[in-house]
Amino acid sequence: MSVAMSKNVKEESTDDQRYHIFNREFLPHIDSMYNFAFRLTMDEDDAHDLVQDTYLKAFRFISSFEQGTNAKAWLFRILKNSFINDYRKRSKEPAKVDYQEIETTYNSEEGGEVQTTVDLRANTVQDMIGDEVANALNSLPVDFRTVIIICDIEGFTYEEMAKILDIPIGTVRSRLHRARNLLKEKLKNYATSMGYDA
Repeated sequence: MSVAMSKNVKEESTDDQRYHIFNREFLPHIDSMYNFAFRLTMDEDDAHDLVQDTYLKAFRFISSFEQGTNAKAWLFRILKNSFINDYRKRSKEPAKVDYQEIETTYNSEEGGEVQTTVDLRANTVQDMIGDEVANALNSLPVDFRTVIIICDIEGFTYEEMAKILDIPIGTVRSRLHRARNLLKEKLKNYATSMGYDA
């Protein structure tokens, strides 16, 4: 076998390994990734973009993933970092106006009536928590919303959360405690109306 042919065989087997790892370790978590992305962005299209970006990065840097470790936590960390980087970049950009959308609305038969669209939340997340809880969770600052999502909804340990968020475990605990208290305060009236002793 020639050197060039041997190199091609090695590259193919390496690619096969990458695809195998990607399909086995990463793809089963795509629904959780979307739910997390949606809760961070609160926009369906942005969530899809964020998940796509996360999976592209995961595939590109698949060689840095240690097989046997928590693939879901690794993906969550990539997604969280992508979200933060994109959020910082957007916050430095001036606000954009979609003039095409304004013109379309203005020229429509409704004579300028603005139609509102339904909030299309991910079905799995919607089934897990009701509207009041979802609204209260979405109203939290992103750092507090994130720790509740990855701990109380996704079930990560404090150690995994510390790696995902790139903060010490003590900070994870204090942030989670504060986030739960904020959420509890926001849901106090709702809990009372449902017959719970708030």
